[in-house]
Amino acid sequence: MALYADLHRHLGGSVVPRILWRYFQRHDEQLAQRFPDYYKFEEFYTRERSSLDEYLELHTLVESVQTVKTLPYFIYRLIRGAYIFENLAYLELRYTPYYRTAHDLSQHERIEQMGTIVEIVGKASQVKEYPMITSQILCMHTRLPYEVNKAIVDLAASRRDYVCAVDIAGGDSHVRERLDEFIRLYQYARSLGIKTTGHLFETVNGCYPELLPYLMRIGHGIQIPLKYPELLKEVAQLNQCLEICPTTYLKTGTLEDLSELKIVFERCFEAGVDIAICTDNAGLHNVRLPFEYENLLTQNIIDFAQLEACQDAAFRHAFAWPYQQRPASLLTGLLQETYLDDHSSKPLLTL
Repeated sequence: MALYADLHRHLGGSVVPRILWRYFQRHDEQLAQRFPDYYKFEEFYTRERSSLDEYLELHTLVESVQTVKTLPYFIYRLIRGAYIFENLAYLELRYTPYYRTAHDLSQHERIEQMGTIVEIVGKASQVKEYPMITSQILCMHTRLPYEVNKAIVDLAASRRDYVCAVDIAGGDSHVRERLDEFIRLYQYARSLGIKTTGHLFETVNGCYPELLPYLMRIGHGIQIPLKYPELLKEVAQLNQCLEICPTTYLKTGTLEDLSELKIVFERCFEAGVDIAICTDNAGLHNVRLPFEYENLLTQNIIDFAQLEACQDAAFRHAFAWPYQQRPASLLTGLLQETYLDDHSSKPLLTL
């Protein structure tokens, strides 16, 4: 039964360890030799890293095998798992299309090929036996030149049938030296009517309030309630939603314990700031969305009412969800109507 929405999931980090390792064994001799034993690979792939930058290096491993030919293979398995094991009704996949193009092409040719990548991802995400609404968020990248990042924004504007927003990825500490450039890119995106989110305030090295006015959602954003709670009023006024990805902060060394998120949720709820609970990199973490919910509940970080509020917020802030209500509400109404229809003609039991 599809009930949930994940607003922050990276295509590169979404491949679960078993699927990725099996692909290596079948199709990539070099990587198969590097990782001959599955359990050693799983330990390497999912272990905690010392920093966000070290953690992000793992994306290059997956990006190297996500190509024009192989993307349908990975996406089919991603959609199947998200529908069957996570009960997702809605999924936004984010990635940098430039890093899925052929490396032997020129920069201009790779920019041209990005459109093909977007179409492949879009078509592969539409799996009839696993009905789910999906959309793409195209990520600009801190390691890419301005020309490529601008082309990513232009591509998002031209493929609104598949793309719902733009983002910036690549490690939040690397934004500082190009902050004015990324402000211009976000201004340009908003001028084209493109929706926006951005990896911001994830770590103490990635806090750029100058970018806040241009974002409709904030990728992570946990340092706002932790270190800059005075900004929560502005976030609430802008109706921005934080995309909180709990396991990520343990894997990147950003937080030492999940309990540190309790104050994040408390301060956001007090300030009227919405939170959507997300997975970020479900494959790298080997943790699916329902387990993120369960971990927060069992560790007393949130209660069930707060969880439901976060689930509501996810659909309310989803860039491409076409309905006014989340699936659970629609289903409840349908079941109530069915119950009334079944019992309306039956006599009441009397004593």
